[in-house]
This record gives sequence, structure tokens and C-alpha cells, in this order.
Amino acid sequence: MLRSPWWPENEPERLPRLPGTMVDALARAAGSRPDHVATFYYGAAQSYGELHRRVLALTVYLRVVCGVRAGDRVVLTMQNAPQYVIAFHAILRADAVIVPISPMYRTDEMCHIVEDSGARIAIIASELIPEVLPIAGTRLDHVIVARYGDMLPTEQHFETPEVVSDSGPELPQGAAWHSWHSAMAQEGAPPEALRGPNDLCILPYTSGTTGKPKACMHTHSAMLYTAVLNARWFGIDEESVVTAFMPLFHVAGMQGSMNAAICVGATMVVTTRWNRELIPALFEAHGVTFWNAAPTMIVDVLGSPAFSERSFRRLRTIHGGGATMPETVAEALRKRFGLAFIEGYGLTETMSPTHINPPRRPKPQSLGIPVHETDARVIDPDTLRELGPNEIGEIIVHGPQIMLGYWNRPEANAESFLAIDGKGFLRTGDLGRYDEEGYFYAIDRLKRMINVSGYKVWPAEFEAMLYRHPAIRECCVIGAPDSYRGETVMAQIVLRDDFREPIEPADIIGWARAHMASYKVPRRVLFVRQLPRTASNKIDWRRLQNGERARGE
Repeated sequence: MLRSPWWPENEPERLPRLPGTMVDALARAAGSRPDHVATFYYGAAQSYGELHRRVLALTVYLRVVCGVRAGDRVVLTMQNAPQYVIAFHAILRADAVIVPISPMYRTDEMCHIVEDSGARIAIIASELIPEVLPIAGTRLDHVIVARYGDMLPTEQHFETPEVVSDSGPELPQGAAWHSWHSAMAQEGAPPEALRGPNDLCILPYTSGTTGKPKACMHTHSAMLYTAVLNARWFGIDEESVVTAFMPLFHVAGMQGSMNAAICVGATMVVTTRWNRELIPALFEAHGVTFWNAAPTMIVDVLGSPAFSERSFRRLRTIHGGGATMPETVAEALRKRFGLAFIEGYGLTETMSPTHINPPRRPKPQSLGIPVHETDARVIDPDTLRELGPNEIGEIIVHGPQIMLGYWNRPEANAESFLAIDGKGFLRTGDLGRYDEEGYFYAIDRLKRMINVSGYKVWPAEFEAMLYRHPAIRECCVIGAPDSYRGETVMAQIVLRDDFREPIEPADIIGWARAHMASYKVPRRVLFVRQLPRTASNKIDWRRLQNGERARGE
């Protein structure tokens, strides 16, 4: 593995470990600074002492009332809220295994995960009662229901989304249903936590490219590793104020915001729904220092009428990944505020980062360099031959953050892991390369390739070029069925609101022809008002791809 000369200064190659697990990390933060704010939620402050007391109350309730035992799987599904943080850490404290589910999932999707994981208990938000109702009392023995509004301040100074201010459906009748209030009123002390660093603690599900979602088996050690890693890499400490806007059910928000903050006792600013008009006021009120963000969030905030230079007065770092950051936006951050967008790379299978750009020398459009104790290489996906600098192949990774494997998927494990030099590597399914300084770059998903008359087109590479066009705000490139070529390139584009010159799809095609090989040029360009997004706020290219293929059949 090529070692980058830009490794962070004064940072050891081996990550200094915190003792124990995330359970111990929260207990330390609460014990050392019980009055320090753990979460701000639309103006309501929750201290670390309060957070820990609520975690312990819910832990006892899970154990005594719901009968949770060590190793049991517990579903957690709600939007970002203080209750999510409490529930997440109570499940860990109860020696159980968290099964985080997107709150966007519907009953059938939830049912698959409940059955696959074997979970019998769930903690949910009230708006999800209709989705859980068909499986409560049958597949789920106990369902604890939280209402976001219960954590709001008495006097509200910030606009709250309807899902927070609305109490939602009434708690259904029946032995399976439990109120959050009952859990918070539980008395007593939980038994000693027995799960250790090498024990299973979470089963986040990943959709992959085909088939039903698969659960990634992660240990307490992997969870604590990436939480500490994020905090050290970005200089997050007990005085930091960290955003928790990215979904906490997804590993990027879970580890890069929530658990990175908890492992050092930092403060989190939590919002349930994204509202670009509210963000500047929250930044000013709470003095945000670290923003974990998708590029679309940054574009939104900079374009908000409520934004002012004061909003970023304490902001030191912006970190994100998973989508292309337009160079014009990155340049604006550098020139106006002296801020660099620090991109990173990780998967659900890796409990978040395997690569992050070094803060002192980030490279635009780069995934960054392999982090502590992580061996990343590029191989030919067919022959498995290791490739050198600037050769495009599949990225593979080895390190402490890699999952144990997929839950109950031996065939997927056989396809996803390989041994090189006596080490077990995860095949990421991402095509990429690395340069002479050890920086990695993503080219595309291995299975997203468009085959145009035998020529390979990587949509992400093409999208990065399209973002250079002054009229384009967002774009997504997919393969469309073509009776002659097999597939042809199609671009769906959202135009910039402030671009005033007349423009037609033919103009984009002509511009592309001047900037790329002819086989890459889109034969079809469609202007749209917006592009669909996944739960983690990435452009949902699969939905567009599947829709186009369905129309071509």
C-alpha cells in the first residue's frame, strides 16, 4: 500500500483506542461533565447527565418490561431527535443489537428486516405507528413509541416541522404497545453491561445493487473505532459543536456526528427535518464548529435568503461524501470563508470511513487517503491482479472497521471477501484509482457501468464533467436501452435558477461533444425540476435507471 506524504501532522498511524465500548464512552462523558450540553433540539438543551439517566431508564425498561436479553436484536426507526440518541445507546447498554431502519420504509420493507434480523422489539416514532401496526403483536412482541414534540422547549424560538409539533396517531391499545413516558419513568439500575469490544452490537442494512437488503454485522470495537477516528481526524473535542443533520440511522450520520461527539463529550445540534431557512439561525445560536453535510445541504444553505456571513463565524470544518461537490461551490467556500470541503469515503459495510482527505491538503473530487490501520488497494475485478497508480479497477479495503460479514448471507460473504498477503479484504464494488500521492478517486459503482457498443462509460466520471457547465445545478447520468448500441447515455439535469440564457437539451449535447469522447456523449438529455433522493440524501440513480429500463421493455 502506498503511504501518502500528506498524512495528518502529529497523528500516529495506529489509532489510539478508548477503553471499552461506546457504552463506556457515554458513561465517561456523563461522569466527567454531567452539566455539559449533549444535544440542542430546536432550542431545548439536554445535558450529558440527563442523557445518561434517560438511557439507563430505557435500558431497565427494555430488560424488565420487554424482556430483552444479551444478543437480542432491537429495531430502531425514527427521524433525528434526542430520543434517537437515547434509544440507540439504551439498546447498547442493554447488551442488545441495534437494527436501525430508515423511517422512510413502509410496512413490507420493515417486515423483511424484522424477519431477517429476528428482532422482536422495536422503538419507533409516533408517525410510524400506521406502518408498524400490521406487525405489532405478531412479528413484534413489544413496540415503544416516542413523540418528537416531548423534547421541545417550553418556549419555542425556532420553527419546528409539522412532524415534530404534531402529536401524531394515538398509541394503539394492546399489550404490545408501550409509551416513551412509561419507559422514562422506569426506576431501578440496569445489570452490569457484559458485552465486550468483539461482540456484535449493530446490524445496519444495505440495499446493494440487487436483491433484498442485507445486514452488515459490526462489533462494538468497529463502532468505537470509527467514532474516535472521526473525532481525531477533524479535531472534534469537548468544546466542539457538531451538526446532527445527516440521518442518524445511516452510518455517516451515526458515526460522523452522533458517536464522534459522544466519544469526546461534544455538543450536537439535532434537527428532525431538513430546513435550509432554519440552518443559519441554528449555526449562529449554537456556534457550530463542525458540519457533517451532503453537498446538496451546503448548496441549499449558501442559497438561503436567511444565510449571512455570521452563520459561519465559528465553523472550522465541513465534511461529507457520497456525492459530487460542484467545484464552483467548493471554490466559494474557500474564497468567502477560508473553508475546505473535506471529502471522505466509506460504506455501510465499513461502519463509515475507510478514506478521508487530510485537512491540511484536501484534493477536490478525491475520496482522500486510507485512514489509520486501513490498507486500501485497487485490483482488476476480473483477474484480481493488483493494479498500480492511476490504473482503474475495484477498490478493496482491509482494516478494523470492516464488518464481520453479512447476517445469514454465506453466499454474499463468499463473493465479498478475498485474501491477499494473508489479509482479508472487502470488495467494495466501487471502481476507482489512486494517484502517486496515495489519494483515491471513485470512478463509479462496478455495476453502474454503461456499455455503449462495447465501450465502457462510468456515469460518475461523466457527471463530474457536466458539473462544469454553468447552467447545471444537479445531474444524474444513466444508461437507457438502445436497440442499436445495447445502451445509450442519458442525462437528467436540474438547471440553475439563476442561469438566464436560453438553453435546450441540444446545447448540452453539443457542449458535451466538445469535452468528452464521442461514445460518452449523451444521446438523450432531459431537463427536470428535481431528482429523486435516497434516505441518506444522495441522488437515487437506481430509481431513475430502473424506471428508464422499465419504459424500454
